[in-house]
Amino acid sequence: MFRLVARRLLSSAPLLFLVSALTFVLVSLVPGDPARTIVGQHATVGQYDAVRAQLGLDEPLTVQYWDWMVRALHGDLGSSLFSGEAVTAVLNARLPVSLSLIVAGTAVSGILGVSLGVLTARRGGFLVKIVDALSLVGLAVPAFWFALVLIAILSVKLRWFPVTGYVPLSEDPAQWARSLVLPVASLSLGTVAVIAKQTRDSVLDTLGRDFIKVMQANGFSQRSILYRHVLRNAALPVVTVVGVVLISLLATAVFVETVFAMPGLGLLTQQATLQHDIPVIQGAVLYITVLVVLVNLLVDLAYRQLDPRVRTS
Repeated sequence: MFRLVARRLLSSAPLLFLVSALTFVLVSLVPGDPARTIVGQHATVGQYDAVRAQLGLDEPLTVQYWDWMVRALHGDLGSSLFSGEAVTAVLNARLPVSLSLIVAGTAVSGILGVSLGVLTARRGGFLVKIVDALSLVGLAVPAFWFALVLIAILSVKLRWFPVTGYVPLSEDPAQWARSLVLPVASLSLGTVAVIAKQTRDSVLDTLGRDFIKVMQANGFSQRSILYRHVLRNAALPVVTVVGVVLISLLATAVFVETVFAMPGLGLLTQQATLQHDIPVIQGAVLYITVLVVLVNLLVDLAYRQLDPRVRTS
């Protein structure tokens, strides 16, 4: 297993390089000048040039990227062009917010989706059509629309939850959970039915296999067959879908954090993009890319645990 982890991490190095290089180029093409934003519109040419030189913006783009990459390899992602804070410190302060949102959203989606999928596989009927319809809605409707609807109903009209904001877990666990309810619901509403549909299809496919029919003919109880054999064999496609959902939530969280004013990586990236704060954007994208790599690694490890054929190959 250690060799698998090491191999996956090493193979992700070109991806990290490519993503960071593309991000650097794309950010440089976005209209805006951080030096002009800092000095203001009424600064002299000398003041403007001095700030550009201080920030290293007067160097060619290739030189700027090379300097950033060399520092990044030593664990230094630079400093914010506006606040002067170390980018690593800024990102580490925002990371727990995003992780709380994404992990909770994935857990809720996974638990409810798998439970609903097993239920529809066992009972069928009209519930299957509802799940199919909701899965299409979940794929078509963006999470920020769910967020706006939930805010309008549960926050503005009923006043059950705060409209915006985030309370750290260390400050007040109860208020932390309360502040996550609407954001997590916004992320989960579109993915529960998707996971449920995949779970149902996988369970029904496994129930139709020969070894299940043999077990049924030999008198094994339906409960034993379902929970000890069917779910284990049906889990592989479900794990894949949950991994895809988790990665999609990393992107969706940008919009949800913005709607709910949650101080996570998503809101930070959006603000840094508007300010043209290149070091913060580079660092945030790098963090998110690393999270994607780790999710794929976890999916691979889950495959090895669930399927002995993968473990021995």
